Amino acid sequence: MAVGLGPLSTLHPVPGFELGIASAGIKRPGRKDVVVMRCAEGSSVAGVFTLNAFCAAPVIVARQRFAGPVRYLLTNTGNANAGTGQPGLAAAERTTKTLATLASVGEEAVLPFSTGVIGEPLPVEKIEAALPAALADLAEDNWAAAATGIMTTDTLPKGASRQFQVDGITVTVTGISKGAGMIKPNMATMLGYVATDAKVERGLLQDLLADAANRSFNRITIDGDTSTNDCCMLVATGQAAMAEITQPSGAAFEQLRDAVFSVFAELAQAIVRDGEGATKFVTVQVNGGGNAQECLDVGYAVAHSPLIKTALFASDPNWGRILAAVGRAGVPNLDVSLIDVFLGGVQICQQGGRAASYTEEQGARVMAQAEIEIRIELGRGHHSETIWTTDLSHDYVKINAEYRT
Repeated sequence: MAVGLGPLSTLHPVPGFELGIASAGIKRPGRKDVVVMRCAEGSSVAGVFTLNAFCAAPVIVARQRFAGPVRYLLTNTGNANAGTGQPGLAAAERTTKTLATLASVGEEAVLPFSTGVIGEPLPVEKIEAALPAALADLAEDNWAAAATGIMTTDTLPKGASRQFQVDGITVTVTGISKGAGMIKPNMATMLGYVATDAKVERGLLQDLLADAANRSFNRITIDGDTSTNDCCMLVATGQAAMAEITQPSGAAFEQLRDAVFSVFAELAQAIVRDGEGATKFVTVQVNGGGNAQECLDVGYAVAHSPLIKTALFASDPNWGRILAAVGRAGVPNLDVSLIDVFLGGVQICQQGGRAASYTEEQGARVMAQAEIEIRIELGRGHHSETIWTTDLSHDYVKINAEYRT
């Protein structure tokens, strides 16, 4: 039940970046569940990965390899290859070796990515059997098909695309992502791939990716669970006829930065809009913090509260739950008499108590909306942070209770 998320908009091809999709039948026969992406030779590749200590085997392999020359990204759905120990590492390496052999590149030039059920052996033979078809399908305009190919419990594919001009040359930024549950990223999203044909020095690209992920994928949560498999890659193929961007300044860099930030934000918010069982898209805006971290602490305390999330699902303006979450967020020396809280445009709390103008009917009208903003003014400083989340519905429980059946 995606909230405000419709069909994919136009996803512009990125010169030098191709995508191919095939069916390995990992979880069910005929499902397109293997995606191969090919980067033009000489591409700059940046990556961010989950900080979960139980990170999946493909994360370990990809993290070891991505600093070198990368030519192929190999993704499978239906099986996370996480919690699989040494056999899982061997399986990830075997699939990349097979693809490398078929593509006539070094094994180190192939990065693996997996998503799906944790703790089950990777069906290597099924993936290997699908690789020739995926390679034969490689095309620059396959973004939409690939967005569907990387889905698990997602109800809709997620993609975004931007274009801008540098000295009369069109530069493209296009990306796809997947994720609907086990979402509280600690670097990126469950899986995200963004490519541009701009020429960008690799170190600068890595910094740009880290900044973009921090402003987008690190500001969303569905259920507070950080996945074992989170990965996000940013590829610059360098195919645009432009000078290489080597410094975080100048018109070309600023345009690229804005386009990348915009694509990342759209992809991240699409994950929230498609959250498992979600009926509400919720923005938690925390202003007036003494520093950014205490804004985040308050924001996540609200966004993770099962009591608040279930009240959102019920359209119940039980605003005392918001105050309780703010109070337990761990902000040192918090003066609650300075705090104001707004539900949409309605003030529900003023200087730590019920706003004199507030009525239950006002709150109920806001809570009945599909898109809701909770704004908290701490009155401690000048820092602000925004987090996007969902409600918690019956369907979330049902989806996750039946995930393996």
